[in-house]
Amino acid sequence: MSNLADAVLETHMNLPGQTAFYRGKVRDVYTVGEKLVMVASDRISAFDYVLPRPIPYKGQVLNQVATHFLQATADIVPNWLEAVPDPNVAVGAACEPFKVEMVIRGYLAGHAWREYKSGKRELCGVPMPEGMKESDRFPAPIITPATKAEEGHDEDISREEIIAQGIVSEADYIQLEQYTRALFQRGTEMAAKQGLLLVDTKYEFGKRDGKIYLIDEIHTPDSSRYYYAEGYDERQQQGERQKQLSKEFVREWLMSHGFQGKEGQIMPIMPDAFIEEVSARYIELYERITGLTFERTDTRGIEDRIERNVLAYLKKA
Repeated sequence: MSNLADAVLETHMNLPGQTAFYRGKVRDVYTVGEKLVMVASDRISAFDYVLPRPIPYKGQVLNQVATHFLQATADIVPNWLEAVPDPNVAVGAACEPFKVEMVIRGYLAGHAWREYKSGKRELCGVPMPEGMKESDRFPAPIITPATKAEEGHDEDISREEIIAQGIVSEADYIQLEQYTRALFQRGTEMAAKQGLLLVDTKYEFGKRDGKIYLIDEIHTPDSSRYYYAEGYDERQQQGERQKQLSKEFVREWLMSHGFQGKEGQIMPIMPDAFIEEVSARYIELYERITGLTFERTDTRGIEDRIERNVLAYLKKA
């Protein structure tokens, strides 16, 4: 296991030609000309809050999973990715992002289940059938978009509201829905080959020169939830919790320590043993969903390594 101190909480690069910098919940994004240099840090977020301690190898896992799936879906929709100069870094075309996240759900889980359990039978204007229980499969996947908040919580929004408010034009939104369903179908097929069920996920899109691109990450443990296919039916029949690969277990740990991101709640500090467990879970997820062996990079001086590799790439580009 990596030294717990050898993890990237933040980067502080000053790149040649840099015109902008944005720090998201997990990624540090540098704009250099018409390119984005996106560093996947080891930060972890839950309930729209960044937790105080980073998770070793998490950034590498996220970046390499996203790269794997971006390359595997490039025939469905063009995407922003151009190069991966470091295990934690992706470089690609800067796009003007749509201010919505396209969330698609194949099963009743997570936020959808919490809403359903509270008595709601509609999510983002989409009806949910009566008589469902947690982790049941929807008759067909449902798209439940969310507004992308600069800070704080993303908010559920309906297709009709998105179009009526002019957040996305109707023609573009129809295209986003088509891409979302096709990407989810591909992700479902790829997961099935690895003995997994893709439960729900989200996609982000942007525009460049009038063309829609898939941006950010896809099918990662930060943006997606997976169940193990083996034993799924038996667990459902017996009313047991599904065995899942996602960061839901981090949310559950926080909830068990009295934190759900609500006002007045104090965020608990994750102990070393739990940090190591989270790191191991992310590595397991990488290997399970890609079918590849995770190669731990040397994380000593990781911030210097990232900067060195980015500068070398930009010099050649």
